[in-house]
Amino acid sequence: MTRSLHRSLHSLVLASLLALPLSLTAQDSNTIHFDAATKVFRIDAAGTTYAFGVNNVDELQPLFWGRSIAATDSLPAAHTLPEVASFDGPGTVTQGEYKGWGGQLYLEPALKVTFPDGNRDLVLHYVSHHIEGDTLTIVTKDIERDLFVELRYTVDPATGILGRSAIITNKATAPVMIEQAAAATWNLPRGTNYTLNYLTGRWAGEDQLQQQLIRPGETVLQSTRGSTGHQNNPWFAIERGPSTDEDTGDVWFGALAWSGSWRITVEQDQLQQVRVTGGFNPFDFSYKLAPSQSLETPVFYGGYSDHGLGGASRLLHRFELTKILPQSPNPRPVLYNSWEATTFHVDEAGQEALAEKAASIGIERFVMDDGWFGQRKDDHAGLGDWYVNPQKFPHGLKPLIDKVHSLGMDFGLWVEPEMVNPDSDLYRKHPDWVLNFTGRPRTQERNQLVLNLARPDVRDYVFHFLDDLLAHNDIAFLKWDYNRNWTEPGWPAVAPDEQKKVYVAYTRNLYSILHDLRAKYPKLEIESCSGGGGRVDLGIMHYTDEVWPSDNTDPFDRLSIQDGFTYAYTPGVMMAWVTDSPGWANNRTTSVTYRFLSSMQGSLGVGANLNKWTPEDFATAKDLIAAYKGIRETVQHGSLYRLVSPRNGSETSVTESVSLDKKQAALFTFLHSSTMNYPYPRVFLRGLNPNTSYRVTSISGKLATDTPTTATGSYWMSHGLDVELKGDFQAAAFRFDAQ
Repeated sequence: MTRSLHRSLHSLVLASLLALPLSLTAQDSNTIHFDAATKVFRIDAAGTTYAFGVNNVDELQPLFWGRSIAATDSLPAAHTLPEVASFDGPGTVTQGEYKGWGGQLYLEPALKVTFPDGNRDLVLHYVSHHIEGDTLTIVTKDIERDLFVELRYTVDPATGILGRSAIITNKATAPVMIEQAAAATWNLPRGTNYTLNYLTGRWAGEDQLQQQLIRPGETVLQSTRGSTGHQNNPWFAIERGPSTDEDTGDVWFGALAWSGSWRITVEQDQLQQVRVTGGFNPFDFSYKLAPSQSLETPVFYGGYSDHGLGGASRLLHRFELTKILPQSPNPRPVLYNSWEATTFHVDEAGQEALAEKAASIGIERFVMDDGWFGQRKDDHAGLGDWYVNPQKFPHGLKPLIDKVHSLGMDFGLWVEPEMVNPDSDLYRKHPDWVLNFTGRPRTQERNQLVLNLARPDVRDYVFHFLDDLLAHNDIAFLKWDYNRNWTEPGWPAVAPDEQKKVYVAYTRNLYSILHDLRAKYPKLEIESCSGGGGRVDLGIMHYTDEVWPSDNTDPFDRLSIQDGFTYAYTPGVMMAWVTDSPGWANNRTTSVTYRFLSSMQGSLGVGANLNKWTPEDFATAKDLIAAYKGIRETVQHGSLYRLVSPRNGSETSVTESVSLDKKQAALFTFLHSSTMNYPYPRVFLRGLNPNTSYRVTSISGKLATDTPTTATGSYWMSHGLDVELKGDFQAAAFRFDAQ
């Protein structure tokens, strides 16, 4: 059967197949418009225009994404590109919004399936659309088979960031096997002068910014580990043209909201067109879609800034704070965590003594870490048995919680719900509850195995023990840990052709547990931790209030880790602890002040062993915590300017946070090592109101003696200021308040 006949039959049967009417008309919103004459969709918001159309072969074709185009300027209708050669026909050289693998497509598809008869050809045509508020929904369908793909576009009017996702529905009478499913493909204007920015790392060395020119072929960013992973993060930013200033230039950026295995492919094709496709990782992936069943992809968010990487990150921060996080972005409390003081050796008396010391320096939240449950004496036993250890806490947790409350702090607790030790009552009773392949070894990491949350009984067990814990104890905060990646990702309880659904079902059930807990305990706050930054993404952030960027709390290493982190994620969720010196990571000795100022650039916490602190340490900490509370709102929820990067061996590092109303700024400056009596480079602020007068005061450190106490924003940005820093691992911080 020819493709033209396919299209004819396709148009005849659509009305009876779809709930949405076949129509090229819909009510425009303030941000989303459709031109019925040209069949062009436009989404305009926050200085950005995104446009695509239905082309001459009924496929969705991107037209423009970038700086806003005037409403009076019409965009040409979409039309397929001509054949370049017999090797590169219109189907592969014409960019697509969401292409199935079929026809002439030789590039990365958004969707690949196998039908029951072995056919793997998938060509998606436009059927209908609907506009409601800031959401556009488009229905597409294969030219012959009853496989439908609903494409969703949501736009945030304040930032111009788009969320794109797909719902794949099988309306045939036989199952379909999905082998690859992306959330979206983002297409950039044709060009050869693009630089790709992305984040790589490892445990204790997360979020290192990488930059490389985009060349013909593919660059693949991914995790095949069952969770987001330390090694890559599902974020990208693409700059056009060389730039020496982080706050200038065109940047397209995106972040995938998915906490399981994922993949983002950045591709430059044979016509130098650049596209970015992201969604479920197709490695070891398949999803059997029975008749009437649907598969919804993650959301792939994308945005544009004409203010460089700095502008892109500030847009993303604002979007995360207002649209992603599960509740209003209240300032994160200053917390104390007991792990480094006691490790597994927790008990009621020891924790109460630490709580008293923590309260004395202004801590607002006391968190007891690992070791409080089951037979947990070390990391070899106890995971899965979530009852309070009666030897350590003979009267339960209530006496400790009451003590913490009496000291003016709320109480938090460490949990690792998704894991089990083989040495546990749970595993002895339910060895089938872990990810495993029948008859194969079960690889242990950190002496633990991964519970298969895809199983409904495991999902229910995890929810109910957490529910019971929260119902019987006044717990304000959970530090939710996840300390290993997947191995042997089998699911023997289901049919072989259903087992690879585990990658989707596990993550969906994780989200559902978090959702249900938050619904039942609306004041509960949760931190996502995975051996540091192993599960940081917009998917988990939709259900948690903060994340743990790295187990490495060395204050100098944290400068580059936090620098990279803030390209993709807001400082408002970035937990940063002050721990002991010398630190375990590098045996590096640093002052209490240096450690505090490094951590005060995010959400401040203390994890040091307070039993070893001197009176001078307590006094310094108390003063700096009080100072932090005076700038906390600005640091956590303001606009971040990375003035000097710590990357590439830089001797200096400078960040500035400016409140949204521009009435306050906080400046942090760091020096690795001074040499040859050179002064610290002059610092030039950004983002202030040039006509407003700002008074500068020291949080810690000194300015040059000729620095004015009060000057306009124009002065601080144009003239700058000189910080007096000399020595090794030195730091200073200042606040600027509008007068």
